[in-house]
Amino acid sequence: MRPGVGGRYAAVMATVDRLPAHRTHEVTNQPPPLQGYDLFGEDTVLRESVAREGGEWGLERLGAFGRTVGGEPLRLGPLADRNPPVLRTHDRFGHRVDEVEFHPAWTSLLRLGIEAGIPSLPWREPRPGAHVVRGALLMMLSQAESGVSCPLSMTYAAIPAIRHAPELAASWEPRLVDPDPDRSALCGMAMTEKQGGSDVRANTSRAERTADGYLLTGHKWFCSHPACDAFLVLAHAPGGLSCFLLPRLLPDGERNNFFIQRLKDKLGTRALASSEVEFDGAMAWLVGDEGRGLSTILEMVNHTRLDCVLGSAAGMRRAVAEATHHAAYRSAFGARLIEQPLMTNVLADLCVESEAATLLAIRLARAFEPGAEPAFQRVATAVAKYWVCKRATPLVAEALECLGGNGFVEESPMPRLYRDSPLNSIWEGSGNVIALDVLRALARDPGTADALFDEVALASGADERIDSALAAAKETVARQATRPPGDVEYVARRVAEKLGVLLQASLVVRHSPPAVAEAFLATRLSRGGGLAFGTLPRGIDCDSIVDRHRPRMVK
Repeated sequence: MRPGVGGRYAAVMATVDRLPAHRTHEVTNQPPPLQGYDLFGEDTVLRESVAREGGEWGLERLGAFGRTVGGEPLRLGPLADRNPPVLRTHDRFGHRVDEVEFHPAWTSLLRLGIEAGIPSLPWREPRPGAHVVRGALLMMLSQAESGVSCPLSMTYAAIPAIRHAPELAASWEPRLVDPDPDRSALCGMAMTEKQGGSDVRANTSRAERTADGYLLTGHKWFCSHPACDAFLVLAHAPGGLSCFLLPRLLPDGERNNFFIQRLKDKLGTRALASSEVEFDGAMAWLVGDEGRGLSTILEMVNHTRLDCVLGSAAGMRRAVAEATHHAAYRSAFGARLIEQPLMTNVLADLCVESEAATLLAIRLARAFEPGAEPAFQRVATAVAKYWVCKRATPLVAEALECLGGNGFVEESPMPRLYRDSPLNSIWEGSGNVIALDVLRALARDPGTADALFDEVALASGADERIDSALAAAKETVARQATRPPGDVEYVARRVAEKLGVLLQASLVVRHSPPAVAEAFLATRLSRGGGLAFGTLPRGIDCDSIVDRHRPRMVK
């Protein structure tokens, strides 16, 4: 040390010791975490929708579940996401085991969903409104962890498909609908192969008929939740593309020749084990007739598409709840964010989009009552799957921005919501596939168009903008029948979008407060707003819209 340095150091330290103590880590102007609240009681739109669409008998059950999910499960979801599943292909002796290890947080959420009846309620209690109540249960659990909805959804959707094989149904259905997680079974699905993607007819898996069933050989590019007890799969049998039930364990308890090759490293739903699997002479049993595999498994696909809509609406609701909650507590430039006109415009616009999504999702669930509205269900499922799922990602992105930097860090729920948001638009048919399915439904059965337009017409006379849009939509659909196939395909997304917005417009006009209805009609139907959220025109009662959607009962 140079001469004099020590003395100067001592003098500096003596000065520091005389400085007053400062507290630099006192936390102010931060909202409390949005947890410990009633997901059902604080969701006015969901409560009203369930009661209106035939599920009033389930309100007490849903209230109890909403309080449960709003507690510990909201903490378990991020924990499961941070601890994704691990594949163990072999044990330490080299024996093939093909097991997936899950974090206890995932297991707890899965058990909660089974106990609530998400895979089973409409099949165990086949009463009016059962699909509506079950849909609301799914929406709430999805707000804690969207990935856990996948095996619950597939199991629910497998029942109508398996019923094409009465003997298999008699054996498997009691387990699939059992609400006891220790006894129940889960059913997955594997259609997609790497060379075909959405073109499942390009399937290369083969099924060899034997005295006891079929032996399947092939490679499936996507198999969600390979820990399921059984899977509905497609393979080419002697009679053509067919549907099979393939169990993971054989009746004698031995492992089937079902091999997990790897788990997918996905953008979102990271707590969910999605995988590639191979069948090497795996035993399976025919579901339905040989050569009718696609129509058979579509029974399952149609129900899982419903859950895509419900799941996207749930993600929107969670994002809106987080954004409005944050804005109610956070201040900037001398006022709370929720009091500032431009932020209120943004929040209200997000709330309108979320409300329209929930209205359509729960209305669609009612259409799944057995035999109730087959024509409407057929076209509305495709329309809602296309439009609601498409709107989820931009909504979540804008809601994230409402939290600013707080929303961009991984401690916030917003990055996980954002990563998860594109999934439902891809799963069970991405945008192009679904848009073409809308046109296919309209072309094959004119009754589907009549059913959809009849639903929209329930709002006729309420507002000239709906009447005008309905007339234009009828003309558009009629015009498709006279166009060349290439021209029809080219505009498929535009047609699907118009029908989705029109269907939502009818619902909000009939069931939402005037402020919500006016905001929707002015911006979605009449294009009176801009292309981004937060561009509502003057005259909209933004405060009342935000107040309707903001959760309050936070512990």
